[in-house]
Amino acid sequence: MRAFLAALILAAAPLAACAQTQSAPVTVSAAQDEAEIRALIATMEAAWNRGDFEGYMAGFENPGVTFVSNGRIQDGWQGTLDHYVRDYGGSADRRGALHFYDISVDMLAPDAAMLVSHYRLERPERAQEGINTRLMRKINGRWVISLNHVSSYDPHS
Repeated sequence: MRAFLAALILAAAPLAACAQTQSAPVTVSAAQDEAEIRALIATMEAAWNRGDFEGYMAGFENPGVTFVSNGRIQDGWQGTLDHYVRDYGGSADRRGALHFYDISVDMLAPDAAMLVSHYRLERPERAQEGINTRLMRKINGRWVISLNHVSSYDPHS
């Protein structure tokens, strides 16, 4: 009977180790990284809302960001900036007020995270809502968006 119990304990040990691994607390560095990512998104939102497209673009990897929107891949960092200036530049009404919400950050590695969020762009004409999926990378100690995919939808349907 003792041998049977010992075998049972040994068989269950790997399962117990797995359970402990899955419920491990978030480390201080992971929590700090998530806070830095959330602060970056808030800084970008504020830059957009004051009409500072270059400040908004400071959150993206330069020049290597991959930006997907409206079924197209923009031409890197500069192409994305050009798109924003062309399509949203000028008056505050044309630019609108941007707000990111329901932000979820999943730390993938010490230098990589996935961010998924909703966004709302409020403006008199063509208000927008959608979802951003972003691959965040920590490059030279700074979090940036390496891949951005936007899926927008009509907020009135």
